Amino acid sequence: MLERPTDRRIIRTKRLIRDALTELMEEKGFEAITVRDLTEKADINRGTFYLHYRDKFDLLDQCEDEIINEIQKLTHKIDPKDALKFDGQKEPFPFIVYLFEYLQENSSFMKVALGPKGNASFQVKLKELIRRTFFQNILSKLKQEEMLVPVDFLIAYVSSAHLGVIQHWLESGMEKSPREMALILSRITLLGPRHVTGLNSKEL
Repeated sequence: MLERPTDRRIIRTKRLIRDALTELMEEKGFEAITVRDLTEKADINRGTFYLHYRDKFDLLDQCEDEIINEIQKLTHKIDPKDALKFDGQKEPFPFIVYLFEYLQENSSFMKVALGPKGNASFQVKLKELIRRTFFQNILSKLKQEEMLVPVDFLIAYVSSAHLGVIQHWLESGMEKSPREMALILSRITLLGPRHVTGLNSKEL
């Protein structure tokens, strides 16, 4: 289906508003932002803003939900059978590459949203998405009674670790490519901190 000019204008307007939100959050934090700040930064009138959002909180929620929904779509590319067989030694897990590519494309917003001036609830939403994805595609296929640690602690560790790596990559300027980051995260997740530090091959 061809995209109508009206649709393109709406997409462009929403992008301008989101970009304005991102810049203002970085400048002075979300709490200090007003709708007037947003309309002036985006160079639109208040009526246009209120056509799409009830207030600044609705704007932030919609921006965050858009990110979550897009990442959710990426998870549909995961094949649980491939995930279980994957060893993470030489090649990154494909889904993780897609994830970092998407994060890179939306890095301005993601860096602010996951930073100290962002919304703490967004981090909770992302961790929940990681938790659900990890459980549905890997842990649900395994026998929990054979695990060495309780499953809820394992899920908490993986979701927090993934988010921490993502935040560090964004904050440090994304010097490594999405593929390099995907390989790093795949190795840490599937091989474990002890193995990736080389301690397995050393006597303590």
